[in-house]
Amino acid sequence: MTALISAYARWHHAQHDGVKVFDDTVVGRLLPHAEKQSIGENMSKGIGFFNPAFQGTNSEALRWIVDNQLAPSPLGRAAFCERHLQNTVRLGARQYLILGAGHDTFGYRQPEWAKELHIFEVDHPATAADKRRRLTSAGIAVPENVHFIPADFNDEHWLDTLAEHPAFHREKISLCSLLGLIYYLEKTCFARMIRSLAELLPRGSGIACDYPDQDSYTDRAGERAKKQAMLVGGAKEAMQASYSYAELEALLEPYGFLIYEHLTPPEITEQYFSRYNEANPAHKMAAFDNVNYCLAVRQ
Repeated sequence: MTALISAYARWHHAQHDGVKVFDDTVVGRLLPHAEKQSIGENMSKGIGFFNPAFQGTNSEALRWIVDNQLAPSPLGRAAFCERHLQNTVRLGARQYLILGAGHDTFGYRQPEWAKELHIFEVDHPATAADKRRRLTSAGIAVPENVHFIPADFNDEHWLDTLAEHPAFHREKISLCSLLGLIYYLEKTCFARMIRSLAELLPRGSGIACDYPDQDSYTDRAGERAKKQAMLVGGAKEAMQASYSYAELEALLEPYGFLIYEHLTPPEITEQYFSRYNEANPAHKMAAFDNVNYCLAVRQ
């Protein structure tokens, strides 16, 4: 459900906004018209939950929900990750590992600078099968450099399938996308993932992620974060863990990953949303409450 809502938010932004935080030109094709319509109607009906004081039409309610609740996270973190992916490719990366790929569309809108990459979409078999069905229905061909890797991140040996894939090479520098994933992993599971990636990837490889801060599931959390946790819990996709900067740093460093960039919500808003907000003063967006972005590189 969360993957579907994130895809809808990226499509809505690409469809309705002239100045883009992140322009996903493909994701709308993965969502049939009836599905988009159903999601939009259901979301607009929930305005009383998201903003009890709101007054306006259903379309205005939907726009408010998308701009304030649904879109900031998937837009901001995608812009952050793909900017660093381009930089990493310039420095020699030749593999892109998208962990928890969901409805990520990078492989189907590859810019010229990505043509030498091998892209590995790593996700639960059921989610990956749904993605393949959607690609087929939309008539979107899977490029030769895109590979699907089934994985259950709770299984200690989930990386074996990736390591054994004929297109994967341990000696090649890689960037790993962990967008929207850390929330749903228990701390021991996340630590095991970092250890496994350190064992698999060479120096110079990186991890780009968003993560919930230490206040995320407490009374100190922002109102949007509290509502998000309730929404996700209702979809039976409970969030598992949160981290302070010190905790994240202490988890990464023993495995050789050093934090190269770290952004808090105000910094994310300034860096990724300011241009959009200048063009849309009536529909401003702000980075999501209690969510930080991080790029860590293995030394």
